[in-house]
Amino acid sequence: MTKVPQESIVDSLVRLVNIPSPTGYAEEAIQYLEERLTPYKGQIQMERTAKGGLLATLKGEKNSPARLLTAHVDTLGGMVKEIKGNGRLRLTNIGGFAWTTAEGVYCSVETRKGKRIRGTLLATHTSVHVYDDARDQKRTEENMEVRLDARVKNAEDVRGLGIEVGDFVSFDPRVEVTESGFIKGRHMDDKASAAILLELLIQFVREGKKPLLDTHFYFSNYEEVGFGANSSIPANVREYLAVDMGAIGDVLTTDEYCVSICAKDSSGPYHFGLRNKLIDLAELHDITYHVDIYPHYGSDASAAVRAGYDLIHGLVGPGVDASHANERTHMDALHHTYRLLYHYIQTESL
Repeated sequence: MTKVPQESIVDSLVRLVNIPSPTGYAEEAIQYLEERLTPYKGQIQMERTAKGGLLATLKGEKNSPARLLTAHVDTLGGMVKEIKGNGRLRLTNIGGFAWTTAEGVYCSVETRKGKRIRGTLLATHTSVHVYDDARDQKRTEENMEVRLDARVKNAEDVRGLGIEVGDFVSFDPRVEVTESGFIKGRHMDDKASAAILLELLIQFVREGKKPLLDTHFYFSNYEEVGFGANSSIPANVREYLAVDMGAIGDVLTTDEYCVSICAKDSSGPYHFGLRNKLIDLAELHDITYHVDIYPHYGSDASAAVRAGYDLIHGLVGPGVDASHANERTHMDALHHTYRLLYHYIQTESL
C-alpha cells in the first residue's frame, strides 16, 4: 500500500489556502512552493515561466517521452473597478463565480505599493431596516460593493489610503479542518491538488525514487481565466494530466471521498486511452474513484490542447463540494488522488 503523507498534504493545503492569490496576483503562492522545494534543488530542476508559473522537473528512468502534471494556485477574487462617491468600492470579478456566493465575505484590498486594507463584500441594499428590497435585490456586479474597514466617506478618502482602480481584492478562505476529516473553505479549487502534487514530488525525492519518465510538475497561475498552463510545455511531453477539483452535484457520481476522473467537460472529451489507463490503475490498486462529465468546466489540459499542443490529455482530482463557493473536500479524496498519481507516474506512456 502506498504511504500517503496525509498530514503533510493537509498542512500544505491549509498554508496555501491562507496565501492570497487571485489570478494575476499569485506570486506569493508560487514563492511558497519554491521555498518548499528549494532544499531539494539538487534532485529537482526548477524554472519560472514568463507568466510566473513554476515548472519543477523530476528526472525519470527514461527522458523521452516525458509527462506533465499540473495544478493551479490562482483563485477566484476581484479587482477594484470603481471608487464610489460614498467611499465604497465596486469590483469586477476574477474568475467565474456568482456574486451570491461571495456576499458577506471578508476581504483584503492589495494596493499597488503592497499595503493590505481590510473590508467586507456586501450588497448595496443590505439592511432590512432600511431597504424594501434588501431580501430581493439582485446580487450583480452593479449591486455589490466593498465596505472598507477605514474611516472613509468619499473617493478622495479612499485614494488617500493608496487604493486605486485595478487593485486586486482577495477573499478570505475561512479554512477549517474538522475532526471528521473534512477540509472546508474557499479555494480548495485548486490548492487541494497543488498540495497533493507538492507532497508527491517531495516524497519521491526524500525516498530516492524516480518516476519511470521525466515528469514535470507545473504549478500554474492563470487557470481561472483560461490560460494557465497552456504554454512553456517542454517539447518532449506526450501525456499531460491536469489535476483539478472534481465537481459534485445532481446527476454526477463524484463525491468528497474519491478521486474523480473526468471523461468530458465543456471543452469536449478527454483522451479515451488515458482515461481507461487511469481507471485500470485505480481498480488495480483499490483506489476509490468515479468517472464524471462536468457540464460547466475547463482545465489547463484542455487549454493546452486548444493552444495547439499535440498531447494526450486528461483530468483528475479530488472531489470538491460547492465549487466556486463555500467549498469542502475530505481527507479521503486527497488520499485517493495522491495514490492514483503515485502509481500513474511510474507507468509507461501510452
